[in-house]
Amino acid sequence: MCRDGGRDALISGNETWDLVDAPKGVKLIGCRWVYKVKYNTDISINRYKAQLVEKGYTQQHDIDYNETFAPVAKMTTARVLLAVAATKGWHLHQMDVKNAFPQGELEEQLYMVQPPVFQSGMNTSVICRLKKSLYKLKQAPCAWNMKITQRMRRMGFAPLKSDTSLFVQSSQSRPISILLYVDDLVIAGADLGEINCVKSQLAASLLPRD
Repeated sequence: MCRDGGRDALISGNETWDLVDAPKGVKLIGCRWVYKVKYNTDISINRYKAQLVEKGYTQQHDIDYNETFAPVAKMTTARVLLAVAATKGWHLHQMDVKNAFPQGELEEQLYMVQPPVFQSGMNTSVICRLKKSLYKLKQAPCAWNMKITQRMRRMGFAPLKSDTSLFVQSSQSRPISILLYVDDLVIAGADLGEINCVKSQLAASLLPRD
């Protein structure tokens, strides 16, 4: 969820939850920190990473979650897009969306215990009412897919019926295609300026990184 010790962004930056008094009889979902070390190609340490994950295995269907399905791009679609780009001499840009799943907005009312880091020096009697999804929540992939699909539509892109993970902006004289694979975006188009414009729009709302 957060990178390089930036835990404060969990509350202030992404507005992931609100701290509230626990309603009577509410079921709380647990959470924990997962720590990883990111290495460079020469095995030197790049950075340390901390990620907040839910104990999603405690969720119950029709209580804590409903829809969980999220489409994934077909490999055939990816090959066709790359082949068309190579044939037409299109530009290809790959982007990785930072903290993709925590950007998905929740429809269910979920309550979570405070993460261990935040309990010290704070009121431990309150709990977190989740506004956005976290990793390991069963509905997290679905919530993220709905978020990115809505954003694409607002930008003038439409998903193909044959593969809803491929978005095409056909209104432009020089069309742009975006292939979504979980949190990776492959942008293909003939006009480099249009591609950079699309990247800027995405950066404004989805915080992607090259």
